[in-house]
Amino acid sequence: MKIADYHIHAIETGTFALDGGAMFGIVPKPIWSKKIPADDENRIVMALRCMLIMSNNRNILVDTGIGNKFSEKYSKIYKIDHNKVNIESSLKKHGLTNKDITDVILTHLHFDHAGGATCFRDGDLTPSFPNATYYVQKENLDLAENPTEKDIGSYRKENFEPLKKAGKLEIIKGESEIFPNIFLFISNGHTLGLQHVKVSDGKNCVVYCADLIPTASHLPIPYIMGYDLSPLIVIEEKKKLLNNAAEEDWMLFLEHDPYVGVIKVRKSEKVFEIKEKIEL
Repeated sequence: MKIADYHIHAIETGTFALDGGAMFGIVPKPIWSKKIPADDENRIVMALRCMLIMSNNRNILVDTGIGNKFSEKYSKIYKIDHNKVNIESSLKKHGLTNKDITDVILTHLHFDHAGGATCFRDGDLTPSFPNATYYVQKENLDLAENPTEKDIGSYRKENFEPLKKAGKLEIIKGESEIFPNIFLFISNGHTLGLQHVKVSDGKNCVVYCADLIPTASHLPIPYIMGYDLSPLIVIEEKKKLLNNAAEEDWMLFLEHDPYVGVIKVRKSEKVFEIKEKIEL
């Protein structure tokens, strides 16, 4: 996919699993399990899909996957699987290594989005992309450094403290055009200061949905996660994004959907549904 001067690719970094009930909140299991079946521990498998934005002088990565720092115990709990694909093998398909990434935009610092931002190298925690500048919203970093009891398990300091120590973390305050034709806009329902990436040239547009719409199965407005900090805010933010996407024919990049990476949507009466699946 080409938008403006950028070539955009889906970067698969593996899969993991979370409790299906937590992923669909108030929606009963007999309904959500028809969309994404659960295993015998009630977990659903989800993608860890990042977006690569390539130009002549930049290789920009949006989110980093879950990384490989979890212990064996927690790797089993979250069913982390890098056997078929990982971030290095996916970058290699585009002729890149970790050293070629110039910028990393972190939508937020939950472990399944920022876990791959750091890694162990010679026994020390260090940035996974040594030549990149990492970008995060100040409001989200503040929460990550002082998490509530509800989300203390999602914000792990080993995913961002090494970036600060290395002088690689740039703090963004609010919405902006971070690079030409690449815009950041904010949602606060899932967590504070979640920054979405929108690449647009006025004709074509793709939006990285992150956890506002984690999968295509979450298109129905009431299908929101138990992980969301402010469910009513999520509902309003979803309505706004989906209405814009339907009216302006935006492409929506889905980070966690195990079956489809990019879609266009339409509004049928009061229901949003997939209009088209896009191959990258």
